[in-house]
Amino acid sequence: MDERTKELIAVGASVTANCQPCLKYHVEEAQKQGASQPHIHEAIEVGQMVKKGAMRKFNEFIPTIIKDSS
Repeated sequence: MDERTKELIAVGASVTANCQPCLKYHVEEAQKQGASQPHIHEAIEVGQMVKKGAMRKFNEFIPTIIKDSS
């Protein structure tokens, strides 16, 4: 896998992890590796989709562990 692709993956992972310093670093590195703005935006959107899906599943999980004791 080339370095540009690795950095774009890291951009998406940074969004998913809510890591602002990571996102700043990996966007800069992706740009250094020749990633275009549209590709960086797409990586960010993918990270947001993953995060949204994970949160939805987590929110569905919460009621299964909280039992009404009344």
